[in-house]
Amino acid sequence: MHAIYAGHGRLTIVNIYDIRRYGTVAFLFASIVVVAVFLYFSNSLVKDLAAQERARMQIWAGATKQIVNAGNGAADGTDIDFLLSIIEANTSIPVMLTDDNGNIVLHRNFRLPAPADSSNPLEINEENARFLLEKLSDMRRTTNVIDIEIDSDITQHLYYEDSTLLRNLSLYPYVQLIVMAAFVMVVYFAVTSSKKAEQNKVWVGLSKETAHQLGTPISSLMAWIELMRDSDADPEMVEEMDKDVKRLSTIASRFSKIGSQPNMESTDLNEVVGRSVSYMSSRISSRIDLSVHLSPEALTVSMSAPLIEWVMENLIKNAVDAMEARGSITVTTFADHGMAVVLVKDTGKGMTRKMRKEVFRAGYTTKKRGWGLGLTLARRIVEQYHGGRIFVSESEPGAGTTFRIQLPLA
Repeated sequence: MHAIYAGHGRLTIVNIYDIRRYGTVAFLFASIVVVAVFLYFSNSLVKDLAAQERARMQIWAGATKQIVNAGNGAADGTDIDFLLSIIEANTSIPVMLTDDNGNIVLHRNFRLPAPADSSNPLEINEENARFLLEKLSDMRRTTNVIDIEIDSDITQHLYYEDSTLLRNLSLYPYVQLIVMAAFVMVVYFAVTSSKKAEQNKVWVGLSKETAHQLGTPISSLMAWIELMRDSDADPEMVEEMDKDVKRLSTIASRFSKIGSQPNMESTDLNEVVGRSVSYMSSRISSRIDLSVHLSPEALTVSMSAPLIEWVMENLIKNAVDAMEARGSITVTTFADHGMAVVLVKDTGKGMTRKMRKEVFRAGYTTKKRGWGLGLTLARRIVEQYHGGRIFVSESEPGAGTTFRIQLPLA
């Protein structure tokens, strides 16, 4: 019954993390949709405002034409004051009126670099004239131009720029996009950090509670072994039982170290790896060939040896589970660019690209029985406690898998 409940518990964990992952994807998708909607309406508003400004310029051009015609006596009864009020009403859109020869006839609403001469405000000084010519050159490269046909021989050209309001509003969607992206990123990282903190509390609590629960029966077993030694029990049997109890004590000690900074000592990684391989070689099927190739030079690393042994045993167990009771596992150590490297290569079933991304996620497992916590704890031990890296360096379905551990050399 316990295995069945454990299996159901494993499925519950997987579903919880699937729901969280789908929730994250849904949140990102909803954020993208909201941003897209805002951008659509902002761009529509900008286009509408641009159309309104062009309509105003059409009216402005018409008023200019009628004023010119009135000055030439071509339009009797024209309300000049009304037409001038239309001209004067434009206080926001920079406009420039030129003749066919490119001479500037009129300009309005430009921020000129030099103040006008107070004695003759209509005269354009050299600096302002140069500025207006440069502006005219830029405006000719746009589509914001209206041709005004005064008569059959005279045509003037009205160039205009977008108003300050329209320019600011054109930038607004991009500012809005940046703000929304920053908001989404902050929320995403906040949720992710909160999830990781929650996971850490769960794993730490689970590990320490496991160590605590193992403590009492281990102490009791040690006492029973001492009583058996004083009795007529088979010494060889007692010795084997003692080894198993010490092994349980080591496991409890490993669990107790999760969540607190372990005691780090400079140790040759070759010794730790060799010890782990030696321990596992007598506990796996004889049809699986477990070999080790240790670096000829010492790989001194600041580490907690019991925890690194736990990582190695976990990887070897996973490699054994990946093979159908037959195959080979090769463990290799060497130095590479200031890092001590351990490779654990098996000839098992291998993994797909998706599995490689998920394999270190808490709750993920391909076993019928299992909680999917081994590799999660292994990553925590290697990366958080030892400042190293652990990842799948090579794997293809049917071609086996290679795990790579990198630890900084002392």
